[in-house]
Amino acid sequence: MKVSVSVPDGKYDVVIEKGVLGRAGSFADLNRKVLVVTDSGVPAEYAEKVRKQCRASVLVTLPQGEKSKTLENFAMLCRTMLENGFTRNDCAVAVGGGVVTDITGFAAASYMRGIAFYNVPTTLLAQTDASVGGKTAVDLDGVKNIVGAFWQPRGVLIDPEVLRTLDRRQFASGMAEIIKTALCLDKPLFELIKNGGAEQNIDRIIYESVRLKAEVVAADEKETGLRRVLNFGHTVGHAVETLTGLLHGESVAVGMTYMCSDSVRAELLPVLKMYGLPTETDTPPEKLLEVLAHDKKSDGNAVNAVFVNETGSFEIKKVTLADMKDILIGNQKLSPAGRFTQSECK
Repeated sequence: MKVSVSVPDGKYDVVIEKGVLGRAGSFADLNRKVLVVTDSGVPAEYAEKVRKQCRASVLVTLPQGEKSKTLENFAMLCRTMLENGFTRNDCAVAVGGGVVTDITGFAAASYMRGIAFYNVPTTLLAQTDASVGGKTAVDLDGVKNIVGAFWQPRGVLIDPEVLRTLDRRQFASGMAEIIKTALCLDKPLFELIKNGGAEQNIDRIIYESVRLKAEVVAADEKETGLRRVLNFGHTVGHAVETLTGLLHGESVAVGMTYMCSDSVRAELLPVLKMYGLPTETDTPPEKLLEVLAHDKKSDGNAVNAVFVNETGSFEIKKVTLADMKDILIGNQKLSPAGRFTQSECK
């Protein structure tokens, strides 16, 4: 299966195929010097499979976890390429989850003002979200993804077979992002997930999730309108992630529960619980608001927030931090004022 992502600078393919990891050289131009970046939580065999297909390669293995997504490690990747004589004709390949794809893409976007890179995502979350769309970034002073660039990969290779080594918690974290996309954009996909068909239909679910994201990215590469829909659950979720140490998808799961109508929440909660995802946090609203004030989606006094009132649709509206406090403590219902509807986003 293949999904094409069209952006103003061109088009690239997301290949979804069992065993594609061992055939990476057939889909990516590895006949050059390649920086292969992975982390300690990824089975070493995955990066080695890619390296064997490169003309020449340099391997960097980061420590596992969000704490590796720093300016220091970004500089280290750039320095590694410099010390090894990388030119604009060379490339980088990220083999791992969202941390690896984010920081590798940012290094590729910055080194010599931009070199080619490819994503080989090895987690469900990265396969369906982080690896597609060209968002690259690192964290700074506890603020997630605050320094980065839009830099599209030359290609994305998704091998569903690598999910066999993924633990249940990481699988659930990926399902949270898939649920997010389905809840906003595709009611039939949400129904499939709701009825417990995710693992039996994982290839189809990956494909549909990538297809939906590709359509959004093609319409709004730089997140000025429609692409904001992909932040559903992230406004509160990023704050939860920063303060609690929950995985990204787990934090998004909690974040979604604040930003939907009562009827949608009634459908959503059992689905989140089915996949072992959290549905609430005991973090005080005041603490969440402190982090929200520094969110990159905030303009200082307000934030563009995504709401779901009906499954398969969404609304975006600017919400003040004071209103966000009311939402967090459950005192504010969704109001029609200032809504930005799905049809208006397109």
